[in-house]
Amino acid sequence: MSRWSAIAGYSLVGAATQLVWLNFAGVTTVTATHYAVSETAIGWLAQVFPLLYVVLSIPCGLALDRWFRPALLAGALLTAIGALIRLGGDHFAWLLAGQLICAVAQPLVLNAVTGITGRYLAPKDRPTGIAIGTASIFAGMLLAFLLSAVFSTGNSLQSMLVVTAAFCVLAVALLAIALRTPGPHAAPAVPQATFTALRTAWSDPLIRRLCILAVFPFGVFVALSTFAQPLLEPAGVTSTTASIILLLNVIAGVLGSALLPIYAARHHAESPYLLASLSLTAISCALLAFLPSTPVALITITLIGLVLLPALPIVLELVERRSPDAEGTAAGLIWLAGNLGGLLAATAVGLLVNHPRYAFLLLALLPLIALPGAHTLRHHLQTPPPTTR
Repeated sequence: MSRWSAIAGYSLVGAATQLVWLNFAGVTTVTATHYAVSETAIGWLAQVFPLLYVVLSIPCGLALDRWFRPALLAGALLTAIGALIRLGGDHFAWLLAGQLICAVAQPLVLNAVTGITGRYLAPKDRPTGIAIGTASIFAGMLLAFLLSAVFSTGNSLQSMLVVTAAFCVLAVALLAIALRTPGPHAAPAVPQATFTALRTAWSDPLIRRLCILAVFPFGVFVALSTFAQPLLEPAGVTSTTASIILLLNVIAGVLGSALLPIYAARHHAESPYLLASLSLTAISCALLAFLPSTPVALITITLIGLVLLPALPIVLELVERRSPDAEGTAAGLIWLAGNLGGLLAATAVGLLVNHPRYAFLLLALLPLIALPGAHTLRHHLQTPPPTTR
């Protein structure tokens, strides 16, 4: 028996975390002017999320493995509290305080995507549940871009914050109702040492390899999302066109994440899919390096969203299948690796922002580095996990 209401509630909260994270991505200049701070300061409203994720990912994963429902509900509640705190006053300090609280909550929510499917869905439904949960995360990004387009002036920023807070509160309420009882597939609680789950997850060569693989798709996506507009500007791509292209990138990613991982799981094609995804991403970035133009950017960046973003739910489904007793910690390791990859890739591309060809070539190189790991993934999938004592 599967309880899909839990997945629906979780998906809304997952989307809420991304909505809060990227609320100001499309209105950075307007927000900076309204609150009389620099654009760099507004950028930090988003940057605190990956920075705190790196620090908190493993502790939050351990908490989810030991106290799943209370930890997930705490993350959801903190997300709503942070969104409400931003309504405290028309001053930058209220925004920063709210963002910090939501950033603390994010790893408690995102690390739970494998745990909630394992507890509330039958095994045959879990790949679909992980695909839906992960797609909702990207849908939250899409919602953030849409709200920033609707509330695009300084006078409408407060309305955007109110809508966001209302969405977060509704999401928390629905999740709390769905999680009022333990999942039908939840294993009996077994007390264990605090770091047993971490040792169990990290001792598995497959989990370690998946962590390394996660660095590269995360890195390309974060760097491309951050710097696509200035990198494409010398080729005559306007900022408005670049925003539309990035929006299509996320839309394609949402659709791909909801459909392609299910196909890969049912046909045991995870390794071939990752090989194809990484190869197409490398080719697309190389085309942007040598043939930059609006049509090429539109096709390649949309394609990258379609094939690259589904790599995340595929990896997370493998984690849930491989580490049912430590899925929160194992998922935390994946998210930790991915966020590190995003920070490193974005920093490197930022240094090359005035040299678009070299920046795109770097982005083409990253997935190529991951190809050998994706190729040998099939072998690790056929090897049973080690026994940890």
